[in-house]
Amino acid sequence: MTEYKGGCLCGSVRYTLAQAPVATMVCHCTHCQKSTGTAFSVVALVPEGAFELAGDLKTYADIGDSGHPVSRSFCPSCGSPVTTTAAVMPGMVIVKAGTFDDTSWLKPSAEIFCASSQPWVPHADGAALHERMPG
Repeated sequence: MTEYKGGCLCGSVRYTLAQAPVATMVCHCTHCQKSTGTAFSVVALVPEGAFELAGDLKTYADIGDSGHPVSRSFCPSCGSPVTTTAAVMPGMVIVKAGTFDDTSWLKPSAEIFCASSQPWVPHADGAALHERMPG
């Protein structure tokens, strides 16, 4: 059984998931590009009740493509982005997948905001591709 634990680069923020993520995906939105400093963000969606955090995060209040609030949280010491919450996805925590201790199990099932993906980035094999956020 996989343990779903992770944390920031400096180790002052740690988390544990009480269950497997309900979905993993790649987000190509321009805000994820800017907040991660790269071409996309790989994320895992987890119900709030299954996410346990140890340590303090700093949060940046953003506005998503939907016009609704998005909270982007990161370690105030090392700057690692750790979680995001979005008003359009109540009850869910969006965990930045690169912060998991073990990422070998990750296989994105979908890619969102492909309309703003970098043309040189290949898509994940078998992932559903969405121009924007589905739904």
